[in-house]
Amino acid sequence: MESLVAAAAAGVEPFPAVDKCDASGRGSHAVAADLEGTLLRSRSAFPYYALVAFEAGGWPRLLLLLLVAPVAALLEIAVSHAAGVRVLVFAATVGARVSSIESAARAVLPRFYAADVHPGAWRVFSACSGRRVVLTATPRLMAEPFLKECLGADAVAGTELATWRGRATGMVDPRRGVLVGGRKAEALREIFGNDGDVPDVGLGDLRSDYPFMCMCKEAYIIPSAPVEAVRMDQLPRQVIFHDGRLALRPTPLAALLIVLWFPAGLVLACLRIAAGALLPMPWVYYAFWALGVRVVVRGNPPPRAGSAAGRTGVLFACSHRTLLDPIFLSAALGRPVAAVTYSLSRLSELLSPIRTVRLSRDRATDAAMIRRLLQEGDLAICPEGTTSREPFLLRFSALFAELTDEVVPVAMENRMGMFHGNTARGWKGMDPFYFFMNPSPVYTVTFLSKLPSELTCGGGGRPSHEVANYIQRLIAATLTYECTSLTRKDKYRALAGNDGVVNVHRKAR
Repeated sequence: MESLVAAAAAGVEPFPAVDKCDASGRGSHAVAADLEGTLLRSRSAFPYYALVAFEAGGWPRLLLLLLVAPVAALLEIAVSHAAGVRVLVFAATVGARVSSIESAARAVLPRFYAADVHPGAWRVFSACSGRRVVLTATPRLMAEPFLKECLGADAVAGTELATWRGRATGMVDPRRGVLVGGRKAEALREIFGNDGDVPDVGLGDLRSDYPFMCMCKEAYIIPSAPVEAVRMDQLPRQVIFHDGRLALRPTPLAALLIVLWFPAGLVLACLRIAAGALLPMPWVYYAFWALGVRVVVRGNPPPRAGSAAGRTGVLFACSHRTLLDPIFLSAALGRPVAAVTYSLSRLSELLSPIRTVRLSRDRATDAAMIRRLLQEGDLAICPEGTTSREPFLLRFSALFAELTDEVVPVAMENRMGMFHGNTARGWKGMDPFYFFMNPSPVYTVTFLSKLPSELTCGGGGRPSHEVANYIQRLIAATLTYECTSLTRKDKYRALAGNDGVVNVHRKAR
């Protein structure tokens, strides 16, 4: 080991670069790899601590993490890598519920981890189909869900958090300490046992990885040169569902911008929401533009339906990005359009400038409700039943197709540079505020042609599921999204551990 350190000090790398590794024929080989700078391109774990800090404690905790980050960097240089990690762990987790950290690790971090996978390390790691082990100084609680579920790791050894009564103390478990240097070798030895079995391949990027790399039959260094990340669709499991409020990777500079913008953004969001709620709908489109919210309208919207036209209202079948979809649909039309919804917070109902009607999830009751609303005028519905962030469409419920032949598909798309305007785990009442807190959000509303009579249930005798699937494919083609058979329940069970029902307690009358 001393000779390896001496060689590195002399400028001679003791291990070959990972591009020298032949990944073929390693079907039964075991591999051990570091995380930051190895399986991930970035050597800094700050963005992941920042995500946990914001999800567990919001703006104040992210501010605290930013204030102590320079101290952590100085300690890492002047004292040790472990000292810097301890400071970051304290700022990001002290007092936070362990369940909140676990929830962020399961629902938030995987999307950001998956966008940062190193191609060279992944080529070798994925080729080894034996035991796959990851060793990291990051708290195991944060990294383990992504590594096991998305990268196929069999075992993860990381820094263990100290807890008390279900909350993190901000300290690390003293029994193992921060997992760096020789502690990684000890953890690897525990995983493989003391019978002499060792990994076939070791992957690392720093001198502190040498102790566990020396245990492996062969080892390779991951160079620090910039590379393109592995495409997420090349990973064993794509991240379709993810949560969290931050839309951008919170590097130190991005986190600083978020902290500085947050108070002003909250005030701006209140102004934008007030404009949408108080102004007549024909003015909302222009008010949004004046306040920095772009509304892009494409296609030809149908004329207003009414009794004079001798027909029922038009049903707008929309893709679902945020709960604001019907409001931006109304702004694009210049008139309020009622909307049906499965789950909406009381605050969102109070602030909504359009009529919202809560569905009961009883098929017969909901069908009668939708028919009655269509008799009164146009109606907006999101057949996915829940929002989606990635370029995928969830399965469309077929109920709407059975109730009317006057169906206009609408492709909804938005762009949020700083915050996500939807959530599965948090309080949904804040969704509009987070969307409008973005400096310059964009909503694109694309009206497609009304469904031809021969493709409907009534005029063409088509099965309702066939009509729903056709509209899903039509909207997906317009947005260049991918259709899936996943549902609202799949999303909420993956992210929040429930079925996505918002319980609203109403007073008895």
